[in-house]
Amino acid sequence: MWNHVKNIARSFTAELRFYRDVLRDPRTPWLAKVFIGSAVAYALSPIDIIPDCIPIIGYLDDLVIVPVLAGIGMRMVPEE
Repeated sequence: MWNHVKNIARSFTAELRFYRDVLRDPRTPWLAKVFIGSAVAYALSPIDIIPDCIPIIGYLDDLVIVPVLAGIGMRMVPEE
């Protein structure tokens, strides 16, 4: 169980580092930076559109909004 939690934490920090590097790269379009920055900010922010105290739906917005914003932003980033 503890190893699983550690693996999730490592994966999360690796993804945050990747997004940080993409945001700092001057070749990244500004609109992509807006979407990726919004995804990271929403994931780390304690403020949600739908509060987490509402069962199921409260966490569902986090599981939908963050990947959608990050995915849109990553599609705008040039491959090189």
